[in-house]
Amino acid sequence: MNEAAPMTLPAAPIDSRGILARLRESRLLLGMVFLFPAAVILLVFLTYPLGLGIWLGFTDTQIGRPGIFIGLENYEDLWTDSVFWLAVFNTILYTVVASVVKFALGLWLALILNERLPFKAFFRAIVLLPWVVPTVLSAIAFWWIYDAQFSIVSWSLIRLGIIDRPINFLGDPTLARASVIAANIWRGIPFVAITLLAGLQTISPSLYEAATLDGANGWQRFRHVTLPMLTPIIAVVMTFSVLFTFTDFQLIYVLTRGGPVNATHLMATLSFQRAIPGGHLGEGAAIAVAMIPFLLAAILFSYFGMQRRRWQQGGRD
Repeated sequence: MNEAAPMTLPAAPIDSRGILARLRESRLLLGMVFLFPAAVILLVFLTYPLGLGIWLGFTDTQIGRPGIFIGLENYEDLWTDSVFWLAVFNTILYTVVASVVKFALGLWLALILNERLPFKAFFRAIVLLPWVVPTVLSAIAFWWIYDAQFSIVSWSLIRLGIIDRPINFLGDPTLARASVIAANIWRGIPFVAITLLAGLQTISPSLYEAATLDGANGWQRFRHVTLPMLTPIIAVVMTFSVLFTFTDFQLIYVLTRGGPVNATHLMATLSFQRAIPGGHLGEGAAIAVAMIPFLLAAILFSYFGMQRRRWQQGGRD
């Protein structure tokens, strides 16, 4: 007699509604869905141009003529190029001086705006004006201020009897460097001030009250409460400030175009000059690629600064 065949249970129906519900509740999947459009935009408008620029740096491409692969020849030429190293020096000087002064003045302004002042909203709006004005318009205004014949600064100093002839702000190498740095500081202070002000307003007033009860004076409250709590915001602000300053192009190009005698050439302006007016796309791309290590250093500064958030959130520093 044959044994009875084992009974097979029918397959359970797939609960499509339950799967969709779980997918909607998955934070990881939801995050990927929202990041996908941004990733596509970055891939098209950032990754491709960056890759193309790196490739051009290894070729002798010129405007109107496709180039061939030449390896590190462009970088070897830059290593012995005195104008390139002058541009590197100018860029570092421009970035360090402008960023430090913008941070100092921006923090001071943020501390003032964080106090209880009359018409505080109005003053905050006024502070933003240098930042929202187009860079080219600001540069044209400073070009008139620094003009060798019609400078309002020279006119005022002559009227006061301090000088006897106009100052050639953009004709002297040292004065030209100082002038473009001053223009960048004027334009960048609002960004630093408003961002730090937002960070200041996230600090709990109870911390200041506790410090006051312990006998801390104003400087001690700033040093032991404000500055530590503001450190992550400072790291982010300074990173963006350094990136904006290091890659500045419009302000320099409108004011001096790198002159006089290359005294104000930054790496960005020198790259443009060699690539577009000069026609040597490969050499210009190599100068632009040489900026990447400096930019990566600024990003790492921000990363390590952000790690300080851990102890503020109860974790280890």
